Amino acid sequence: MPRLAILDDYQGLAAAKFEHLKARGVEITSYPETLDPRDPAQKAALIERLKSFEIICTMRERTPFPADVVSGLPNLKLLLTTGKRNASLDLDAFSQRGIVVAGTTGQGRAEALTPLAVPDSTIQHTWALILGLARHIARDDAAVKAGGWQGSLAIGLPGKTLALLGLGRLGTATARIAVLAFNMKVIAWSTNLTQDRADEAAKEAGLPAGSFEVVSSKTELFQRADILSVHYVLSPRSRGMVGRAELDAMKPTALLVNTSRGPIIDEAALLETLQAGRIQGAALDVFDTEPLPKDSPWRTTAWGHDGCSEVLLSPHMGYGEEEIMSRWYDEEAENVERWLDGQELRTRLV
Repeated sequence: MPRLAILDDYQGLAAAKFEHLKARGVEITSYPETLDPRDPAQKAALIERLKSFEIICTMRERTPFPADVVSGLPNLKLLLTTGKRNASLDLDAFSQRGIVVAGTTGQGRAEALTPLAVPDSTIQHTWALILGLARHIARDDAAVKAGGWQGSLAIGLPGKTLALLGLGRLGTATARIAVLAFNMKVIAWSTNLTQDRADEAAKEAGLPAGSFEVVSSKTELFQRADILSVHYVLSPRSRGMVGRAELDAMKPTALLVNTSRGPIIDEAALLETLQAGRIQGAALDVFDTEPLPKDSPWRTTAWGHDGCSEVLLSPHMGYGEEEIMSRWYDEEAENVERWLDGQELRTRLV
């Protein structure tokens, strides 16, 4: 009887997707509380939790699987993750052990349409954070419920400069909305971005060439930003790409938004900047450690008070739509069936 562990299912969506596998003799256990192997005690608990399982179904980049965790799981034969890549998996370690790793596509009706015309979940969340921060939605909601009323005035977006760190698919879609919906100026920078490529991106978005201006340096991007939005893929090269120098270059009135990955920004430098109130605010959906520890300064600082910048937080929900999550778990369950039947798995990573 193969044993299957479902990890990190915060919303309790997965169990129903895997229920039918019990008829095939699969024993299923859910562990919705994430253990972080970067902490030695939690790593030991994670290995103890999972060492008897042949199959693990996980959500991308919630529970990391470094080599020393993989080596501690003697029975593991199949690991399933959501998405087409997962930076928190040591794929070489899985390969050396002969453990199969497969992902998911999440493809559905919206994804089959033009991505720029149908903004995906992360793009929608990026704009929710920009608008929520610029118009003080969370702060004013708390004030009204506590018996208060108006505080400071909102920031109007038309004519402001949206600065994009990265102009890939998500950056381009974010920029398109900035131009068409809010008449904003858009500037962009990434390591190899050229004006020709930015003009191609603008045309793909249905906009004239020149709609997106490529600046000469990363420093200039931060200096000119009214709103700085991060759209970079996390890699060894991009880790810590935004540090004290970049944050110090920002205007005191600027806002920073990150729906990409927490480690792209030096967390200590960002905390110092915001606690000192050097920029007006930040909206963050991603963090170095997730879920955030209970004693994290992101949770415990009195943001917006005593000289601190205003901070709007969400719990890594940029991708978190019910339809997408449901499709991911459907694909994972299908891959378990294919594995049980000896068939080739879809979206295989190892």
